[in-house]
Amino acid sequence: MSFLRRFANPRLIFDALAIALVIFIAYRLLVAPRFLPENTAYPAPAVHFQTLSGAPFSLERQRGRVVFLEFYATWCTPCRISLPLVESFARSHPQVRVVPVDVGEPRELAAAFARQNALVNVVIDPRALSRGFFQLDGFPTMVVIDARGRIRATWQGLNPAIQLNMAHAAKALALL
Repeated sequence: MSFLRRFANPRLIFDALAIALVIFIAYRLLVAPRFLPENTAYPAPAVHFQTLSGAPFSLERQRGRVVFLEFYATWCTPCRISLPLVESFARSHPQVRVVPVDVGEPRELAAAFARQNALVNVVIDPRALSRGFFQLDGFPTMVVIDARGRIRATWQGLNPAIQLNMAHAAKALALL
């Protein structure tokens, strides 16, 4: 009986609800991916870059697939934490296209970093044009593009739950 009274205490119930609310808000602000509603999504810029192998990369040619562009720089410490998570997601989800984009660095530096970190499908933007095209304020920044070629989400900064966010986005956008 005292067990029930102890947990029926209004103060404990209020505390539990407050903690649950804080956890929910933190999840929504820090972890859950933020999408642009379909009616406010806007076309991704028609960018053309090169891959490290020298092949051309055109975002327009990716239509029909969900594309994740992970913008990074080799000097960025949070990028070094995020990129292995992103690459792991790419290996386990071949139905989406995950493209790491090295921004503002020479090919040699980007290639050495990619080899060192086992990055594949790396695109280089040595002139940092993507900063303007995608309104990049910092690194890492993930830009999510739906199968119709529209930007649906932008996530900036290190996110330890990036794989969960990417899986959620891939599933949600593939159904549209």
